[in-house]
Amino acid sequence: MKSLKGIKKPLLITVTMLLICGLAYPLLLTGISQLLFPYQANGSLLVFDGQAIGSELVGQDFTDQRFMKNRPSAVGYNTYTQEEKADGTYTGISSGSKNYAATNPKLTKRVEADIAEFLAVSPSISKEDIPTDLLTASGSGLDPHISPESASIQIPALVESTGLSQEQLEGIIQQHTQGRLFGIFGEITVNVLEVNLDIAKELELIK
Repeated sequence: MKSLKGIKKPLLITVTMLLICGLAYPLLLTGISQLLFPYQANGSLLVFDGQAIGSELVGQDFTDQRFMKNRPSAVGYNTYTQEEKADGTYTGISSGSKNYAATNPKLTKRVEADIAEFLAVSPSISKEDIPTDLLTASGSGLDPHISPESASIQIPALVESTGLSQEQLEGIIQQHTQGRLFGIFGEITVNVLEVNLDIAKELELIK
């Protein structure tokens, strides 16, 4: 009986803390975020015709030459075929960087392949002029932004592949260029997904 009395208090504390920290607190924060910031709380998803096509916060790979290239992304949700899914080559959604060391041969191979692919569609650009962020993933591997330099260097290839004018593309890029926080923190960036959505609208691929 004494042993039961000894565990009663810690048991009550455990249950109370579980209810507060494991149930009440998450529900409170979820409710506040859904009330005040529903767009951000639900993943900052961009939706067209009732279908989510991506998030403002997560980078994607774009293989269609009519679209701007993002920096290498760790997310593979839009880069598999049904055959790859069936035979197990595609192992599901990943959301973490591979974190290759600078001396890792796999990193060298991947960067060399990206350089070759970029130069194939932009033959007027020299290897040395390719901005670093087009060849390297961010720390998380998820960032959807590139530098203004990386966006501008793709304009000649986009003019050729889309038929849009340089002025049109520069306007789209400018519209989706984000400045530093409070004019001080961070870098000036371009959101690739938003740029590509406007390109798709100009090409009447989406309404």
